[in-house]
Amino acid sequence: MRALVQRVSQAAVEVEGERVAQIGSGLLVLLGVRRGDTEADADRLAGKVLALRVFDDAEGRMNEPLGEREVLCVSQFTLYGDARKGNRPSYVEAAPGAEAEPLYDRFCEQLAAAKGEFGACMGVALVNDGPVTLLLES
Repeated sequence: MRALVQRVSQAAVEVEGERVAQIGSGLLVLLGVRRGDTEADADRLAGKVLALRVFDDAEGRMNEPLGEREVLCVSQFTLYGDARKGNRPSYVEAAPGAEAEPLYDRFCEQLAAAKGEFGACMGVALVNDGPVTLLLES
């Protein structure tokens, strides 16, 4: 599993012009599931996201975890795009939907995350806070 984690002051997801989820201060997570990923991978990565110390403490240093802040999670198979050869990415590493969706749901449940619509073409709007962006892998 791969997660692109962004600290945001707000984020939202739209599908066909309709807002399906939004959050205030917290994390936007773009989540890619790779062929062969397991429930243990989803749990481990969710735990990592919960424990990330990327929010400012009283002294202004990034030292605080998510805490009571919100999470918005969007499925993103393109995180497994491989463009090392040529200009058209290959997505063979990405898990097929039937394999990926249950792991995406499990990951979101662990974080009590608002969700985009799995497999849909989504418009994601965000206001980066920092900006702070990290790439995590299980």
